[in-house]
Amino acid sequence: MTKVLLVEDNEDNARALARLLTRRGYVVSTAGNAAEALTKAVDTQPALVLMDIGLPDMDGLEATRRLKGNPETAGIPVIALTAHAMAEDRTAALQAGCVDFAPKPVDLMALIGKIVALVGAVSTGAGDGS
Repeated sequence: MTKVLLVEDNEDNARALARLLTRRGYVVSTAGNAAEALTKAVDTQPALVLMDIGLPDMDGLEATRRLKGNPETAGIPVIALTAHAMAEDRTAALQAGCVDFAPKPVDLMALIGKIVALVGAVSTGAGDGS
């Protein structure tokens, strides 16, 4: 069971991405804000965190820094998800501790490729609806 924590405050985006990942065989838990994400990361120990940068309570960069600063979650790779796709945004995400960056709207197949590269594939093609 490869667990993914999806941190996304937009419910429609979270539902769509969670559905895609579930179809690919990942076990997905979601968090709608940074505080919930920090707690769930400790509790569920996911293989990967997909972190929205524009969260309502604390930005995803700060949440990532906190994940990386906690020995219980420091080793979990984080991919930043953001509508801000400038070079400096990518640099800021990497400096905060993210291992990769995916601009929104998310190219789902590119994101799946990044996830597979980090944590491996878990399904042989249940279909992704694309």
